[in-house]
Amino acid sequence: MLAWIPAVLKVDEDKIIKRVGLDTYMFLRYMRSMFVIFVVLSFLSLVTILPVNITGGAGATELNVLTIANVPSESTKLWVHIVFFMLFVAWVLRNIFVELQVYTRLRIWWLTNPSHAQKIGSSTIMVSSLPQALADSDKKLESTFDMFPGGVRQVIVNRNCSDLEEIVDERDKLAAKLEKLLTSYAATSEKLHKKAAKKNSTYKAPKRPMMRESKVPFKGPKLDAFEFLASKIGELNRRISELGGDPTQFKRQSSAFVFFNKQVAAHMAAQTVLDYKPFSMNLVSLDVSPDDIIWSNLNLNPYDRRIRSYISMAATVGLVIVWSIMTAALTALVSVKNLSKIPALKNMSDSKFFGIFTGIVPAIVLAVVMALLPIVLRLLLRLEGTPRVSEVNLRLLNRYFFFQVWNVYLITIFTSSIFSIATDGLLNPESIISMIPEKVPGSATPILTYILLLAFTGAAKELLQIVRLALRYILPLLFAKTPRKISAAETPAEFDWATSIPTHSLIFLMGFSYSFIAPIVNCFAAVYFGLFYLVYRYQFLYVYNDANWVTGGLSFPKSIKQTMVGVYISEVYMLLMMVAKLAKLDHINANAILRIIFPAIILLLTIFAHIYINDAYMPIINYLPIRGAVEIEENPRIATTFPDVTGNGDLGADELETDSIKAAENKVRRMLYATYGSLVPKQLIDYVLTKVPRLLSPRSPTPDEEQSVNGPAHDSALVSMPTAHHYTEVRPSNDTNIISIDPHAQSLYPPMINEPQDMGAPSMQSISSTTELRNRRTNPTALSVRSTEQRQSRYSMIDTNLLASVGENALAEAFSNPALRASPNVCIWAPLDNFGLCNELHKDVEKWAQGSIRVVTEGTSIDEKGHVRADVEFDPDDTDFVKPAIRADSLHKSG
Repeated sequence: MLAWIPAVLKVDEDKIIKRVGLDTYMFLRYMRSMFVIFVVLSFLSLVTILPVNITGGAGATELNVLTIANVPSESTKLWVHIVFFMLFVAWVLRNIFVELQVYTRLRIWWLTNPSHAQKIGSSTIMVSSLPQALADSDKKLESTFDMFPGGVRQVIVNRNCSDLEEIVDERDKLAAKLEKLLTSYAATSEKLHKKAAKKNSTYKAPKRPMMRESKVPFKGPKLDAFEFLASKIGELNRRISELGGDPTQFKRQSSAFVFFNKQVAAHMAAQTVLDYKPFSMNLVSLDVSPDDIIWSNLNLNPYDRRIRSYISMAATVGLVIVWSIMTAALTALVSVKNLSKIPALKNMSDSKFFGIFTGIVPAIVLAVVMALLPIVLRLLLRLEGTPRVSEVNLRLLNRYFFFQVWNVYLITIFTSSIFSIATDGLLNPESIISMIPEKVPGSATPILTYILLLAFTGAAKELLQIVRLALRYILPLLFAKTPRKISAAETPAEFDWATSIPTHSLIFLMGFSYSFIAPIVNCFAAVYFGLFYLVYRYQFLYVYNDANWVTGGLSFPKSIKQTMVGVYISEVYMLLMMVAKLAKLDHINANAILRIIFPAIILLLTIFAHIYINDAYMPIINYLPIRGAVEIEENPRIATTFPDVTGNGDLGADELETDSIKAAENKVRRMLYATYGSLVPKQLIDYVLTKVPRLLSPRSPTPDEEQSVNGPAHDSALVSMPTAHHYTEVRPSNDTNIISIDPHAQSLYPPMINEPQDMGAPSMQSISSTTELRNRRTNPTALSVRSTEQRQSRYSMIDTNLLASVGENALAEAFSNPALRASPNVCIWAPLDNFGLCNELHKDVEKWAQGSIRVVTEGTSIDEKGHVRADVEFDPDDTDFVKPAIRADSLHKSG
């Protein structure tokens, strides 16, 4: 049952990056670092601080015996807490420095690796708030950016397609409705035919659905729904073809894409002050993908965008206040003991109903409220004018973490202690400070409970995916009635980065802030991060689909900043704890004053360390360093070889090794540096390798490992490849209307590989599969479904046809507004009953739409019970296109 643990731990570092990408790899490293940190903290605190607490003799009771509350204020034993807390902080900062060094090397490697550097997006920037003179002239815009190395390859100014967008949206809604009606009609026909055959009677076709043209209820005559919808869709398709065929009729807007010939030029442009006017061209985005763009936010006025940001921040602060009041009130309901202190509510605790209410309702309401929070915050960030989905998610990391710290940590966890201090302090205000050493350690119990609960239930839920598994069966039964929706229900799960990373950062904050107060918390935090690290390592390798989260590891610096917040709060706790201990003394002495000075020095040194981190590492995280680009241009082999992540030398210090054995040993050495470099000094690794040279011998993977991790042999280029896409052949299941998935046959489908490309030219593979395959415009006469041999899995990330069929205007087409890329043809995916009763109806639908609709029945079936089934690998929109209907060349004409 646990055989998966050693299997996932044996996967090499470079193979993990190739398989899941740099974002996931750095997240796994972060979880492992947290586990190592708390393992060391657990050992040190259990053999030093915990015995001091137990033998303190301050008269604490129950679990407080294990906390600093049991150490008298005048005791010199408090120096044990201070000294070891200094070691704790130093250990955390050391791990942060090492991981940042690893990340900066890997970030440069990821940016320059051919699998990324050859993508169009890697050498593209998106510029907003263009001055009118540049927006109206491609030549002026191109000449502005031609000053950067290599010059500009092409510029594309966005256009206002609001009218076309409305038509496309209406067409898509009608198509979905028609698809649902055809599916329902086919299933009903199947049932009636079988019922007639069983009774040996004449089959009567089911009554055709009717509808009214008017949106006003009961207004207008009833029409045949199939004919009306097909005719209406055909009419809208013609309008889409007419409007989309000439993009020059749409007004130019104040945003544009600039495609450079060199990647380093895009990074230079993103860091440059582009205009001398205030807020002009001040919003520049790198590594642009069309599917990542929030098109409605591209052309906001810079002042409008700034006002929106102020409103968004004000709304966020308001949410903090509302959530705080709500959370505090609900948490107070749970504590009957606290409520009983209030005279008016003293007798309420005797009520059975009150006990049930305070035990169940607050927990349910809190869970619902916290689940709605990310949705509200995402909406605010979108309304703020954020131009890309990835930027929304990255910014959500900070806001959600702030909410977690304030509401879950400071409000929920400390409600009981703050409430006790407030109620007791009303009678004796002078004793409030002196009560902190007694009341605050008492909050360790809810922290222990919270961490332990998340460690076991959270990790188990993550591994079992119970909710996802339940939805796989419930959604198709209740809501997914068409093949397209059934197939969508089988979409591989995506990891919720924006809410998961802040949650783990919160656990670090909880554990580290109580590392010296209640040392037992360190053990629970170590268990938490250890379990989640193992589970996540498996989930990301074999379950999650994170193709939509590709930031090149930019979420990792966010985690580091959140970790530093935890360090600061912990140091403030130590300082306040020593001040509170001082307040309880009858006579202030030098020893007590020194116990305050040392925590203050720790806090000051941490600030200096944080300043160093910001100055030394943050500038080289977001952009490609010029020196790195030069070294890799001189020696391209550097970009294809896993780097020495702990080295301080040049990028290619050992990449010119021609001896194959020596090169293999260097690769093993770099893998060991990446795996153990954050745990022990690099010099110790080198010393062990000199004493045990056989460790440098490359390990030959077993056939099972090679197949499960890499699939068939392929090149070593860096690839972000989700693995949950690997499904078996179509095989109906007996108990569900979804085609079965065989996890043992995942290895039959090889992972994504890169097509051989010219190193000197950018690749067209930067455009995501959704844009490349499903939104490309098509000629109505060329609409045909590929054969099974020609068609690849709908979950595959490879687009082998794009490289072969791309024309000179492919960029203008791919990076134009989605409405301009919308096809003037519709593919309706509906089942055909087993008796062919709907054949004529499908032909009539295509005829009513004048050839702009094609009804595709491939990949669908109706079982004996009348349930619709769908081949989850089949993509009905995966069609062959002979000639784009859009006049892409007109997208980049001046004026």
